Amino acid sequence: MSATETAPEITAEPAPAVVPAPRVPLTRRAAAELVGTAALVAIVIGSGIQATELSKDVGVQLLANAIATVFGLGVLIALLGPVSGAHFNPVVTLAEWWTSRRENGDGVTAREAAAYIPAQTVGAIAGAILADAMFAEPLVKWSTHDRSAGHLLLGEVVATAGLVLLIFGLARTQRLHFAPVAVASYIGAAYWFTSSTSFANPAVTIGRAFSDTFAGIAPGSVPGFVGMQIVGGVVGLALVALIFARTEK
Repeated sequence: MSATETAPEITAEPAPAVVPAPRVPLTRRAAAELVGTAALVAIVIGSGIQATELSKDVGVQLLANAIATVFGLGVLIALLGPVSGAHFNPVVTLAEWWTSRRENGDGVTAREAAAYIPAQTVGAIAGAILADAMFAEPLVKWSTHDRSAGHLLLGEVVATAGLVLLIFGLARTQRLHFAPVAVASYIGAAYWFTSSTSFANPAVTIGRAFSDTFAGIAPGSVPGFVGMQIVGGVVGLALVALIFARTEK
């Protein structure tokens, strides 16, 4: 190249704009919550019925019930998490709505929560009926399993607080990809370390009232459990704020 020739001008190509992936329509997300919660309750109740038919040992029955729930919940979260977030739980939905509202995040809106929670509740009832149908039980028979004792209510506070702390702690530390294993493992452990066997979910609690089987709960015990689950959700969010507080940059 001679001294009189000029070097070709080099221009930097502008970086392509990052286009966010389109959000799944709300109807599909609500359907995922309904189907996922139905499947979860069918797993819990169905495995409880199967366990009682195969063994008279209550410890073995609880172990079988817990193992089935751990594997089933992990699969459901992995499958449906990319669609709806795999809440399957009104407390988780409300906690995400509250957190998003307080922090201007991208969690569920009030409108979305209003779609998720009824879908979860209907799904839970449908799952209970499906489980009863699979084992030739009456499709709807109110449970007679009283769970109103105070120590059981305390167990629900602990179980739900731990669940919320786990989920939102993972979110704060950018490790939600561990949710299928972590959440399922926590629920499996909480079957054993809480006195209530860790319902930790208002929709599932309502659904389990429809089946008079091993995993059932008497309708009269449902309000107390749901109330304590909400309290546990508040405690869990307080622990998240304390332990995983966001720091200003």
